[in-house]
Amino acid sequence: MRFPRASSAACVMAAALLPLAFASRAGAADLPGPRFPQYSDEAQVQAACDAGLKGARSRVAQLERRSPKARWLAGYDDLNAYNEDAAGPFYLLVNVHPEKAVRDAAQACTLRWQDFFSTLAQNEKLYRASQKVRAGDAVDRLFLRDIREGFEDAGIGLPKVQRDRAKQIVDRITDLGQQFDRNIREDGTRVAFSADELKGVPESVWNEAKRDDAGNYLLGLDYPTYLPVLQRAENAATRERIWRAKTNEGGDANLKLLDEIAKLRLEYAKLFGFKSYADFLLRRRMAGSAKKVDAFLADVKQAVTAGETRDLAELREAKARHLGQSADATKLDRWDVPFYTERVRKERYTVDQEAFRPYFPPQESLQFVLKLAEKLLGVTYTRVQPPQPLWHPEVQAYAATDTKTGKPVATLYVDLYPRDNKYNHAAVWSFRNGATRVHRVPQAALVVNFDRKGLTLEELETLLHELGHALHNNLSFTRYSSQGGTSVLRDFVEAPSQMLEDWVYDKQVLKLFAEVCASCKPVPDDMIDKAVAARDYGKGNFYARQHLYGSFDIALHGPDAPEPMGLWARMEGATPLGHVPGTRFPAGFSHVAGGYAAGYYGYLWSLVIAMDLRTAFSANKLDAEIGRRYRDTVLANGGQRTPDDLLREFLARETNSRAFYEFLRR
Repeated sequence: MRFPRASSAACVMAAALLPLAFASRAGAADLPGPRFPQYSDEAQVQAACDAGLKGARSRVAQLERRSPKARWLAGYDDLNAYNEDAAGPFYLLVNVHPEKAVRDAAQACTLRWQDFFSTLAQNEKLYRASQKVRAGDAVDRLFLRDIREGFEDAGIGLPKVQRDRAKQIVDRITDLGQQFDRNIREDGTRVAFSADELKGVPESVWNEAKRDDAGNYLLGLDYPTYLPVLQRAENAATRERIWRAKTNEGGDANLKLLDEIAKLRLEYAKLFGFKSYADFLLRRRMAGSAKKVDAFLADVKQAVTAGETRDLAELREAKARHLGQSADATKLDRWDVPFYTERVRKERYTVDQEAFRPYFPPQESLQFVLKLAEKLLGVTYTRVQPPQPLWHPEVQAYAATDTKTGKPVATLYVDLYPRDNKYNHAAVWSFRNGATRVHRVPQAALVVNFDRKGLTLEELETLLHELGHALHNNLSFTRYSSQGGTSVLRDFVEAPSQMLEDWVYDKQVLKLFAEVCASCKPVPDDMIDKAVAARDYGKGNFYARQHLYGSFDIALHGPDAPEPMGLWARMEGATPLGHVPGTRFPAGFSHVAGGYAAGYYGYLWSLVIAMDLRTAFSANKLDAEIGRRYRDTVLANGGQRTPDDLLREFLARETNSRAFYEFLRR
């Protein structure tokens, strides 16, 4: 997941899948682990869901009878592994399957699994058993602590009435969150434009789009369409119309859902005696408290305010020059910011992101980032023909092996291109974690939406970011599946991916493209130089916006759970560009409705860590020795060690925020 450039970005998703059969040899390599199941109709989904839940309940009963002295932690993790393998495809397929009937059935199944999980989280027999377990070492101790805290945060210690209410709230929030995401995913908005109104937008973005009866082009809100229109359309009314459509994605229905979600979260926190959901949640994160997050966001705000003011003044002047009028008489609107940011970049640095597309064909770009992983981290990805169809014919399957030993380590699925009703941002579903104690291999799915004609450098950066999440899953080497891969503290999970974003601006790294595509024309060095010079332009405005998102999220989950739209209008209204009446940004802010609740600050928090991690590679971004140490220390350990412990070992010092604040202020 990357920061949202215009709306909200994606999340790293954790889920898993039913082990129907193991992959047979297909081409050059096997696919490690179970096959991804094929569901062609609602009945198949329901049957798999029934079987999975039946098996899960049976395993819970077995664990309840197990002595706390009889490898109880292993038994608990066996249950987690089964649940991953029985529930995961549904969480992914809700977002990517092309058939609505299958998506709807998968969504219904995930709600049944939610009921199972919330019941399991309040299982008194298992909680009492966990209190009697003795940990053998530091890994066991952390796992045992996580288990106990999970039971406690689910309400195991509450009186029965409050405990029952806690479960009801969790289940209801899950249902509401799924409705929220579905409303965005299936929004289906199309905005009609004439060819004249699309002047400046590359024809490849719109000339094959469907037309209405008047001959206008009907453009959707997927990012390969939306961003080029917003960034390139000469017509301000065109930019405004598509910006408003995207900003209103989800509509009033989602505002109502988010309001109910926020109020339910506050009620939940109060069951445990906390004043706010942020207070309840953040005590388990790196930040430790809402107070510390507030202080962090205040520091960020102080660091970016001058840059934001400067950036907006420059954009207003650019608009004035473009329109031939004075800056004093020029109003900069929100839909102007991406257009004039790109325009100034092009004028000042003579760099045009669209010019990169011929150099970065999508398939070859994927091969490039996989080759980078091989060179830096010692993992080789081999494309494999899956033994049965995946959820869409264009989905690709890769077997990951250790480059040095040839040992299979993971499976990666990649879904590159946009289509109707598909998740329309970029995300990784880490649906199966590995476990060394049972030789269990991880699996993940990387989902993006790229232009078939090629990627911009920024989109290549997004691809590498998402691969960072997949690598966190694929290269995990933890004892327990429960602690594998991205099962880390939420305000740390983005750091390994954000760290890698910087790699696409390195000439030495980009030369790897020749190893995967000999016929591809290499990017001229001067284009890279210009892109490096231009990439941080507008960062004051960009990070001020990130500060606003994080601050809104924390305020929404504060002591009074204010109505989302009113809160947003007030907070955005206090910014230099103000709030645009009639727009509903929170309706599309899926992070806040989902797993990043009271945690969106984590993107900035993780970026502090990511920039510190980059210092280890400052001399050579392809240093395989440091890369292997990073893999073995940070990625392989997943959540079986604390982030502070991992960072201390890898950096050979305490982590600090120096690189981050120097970047913001320079």
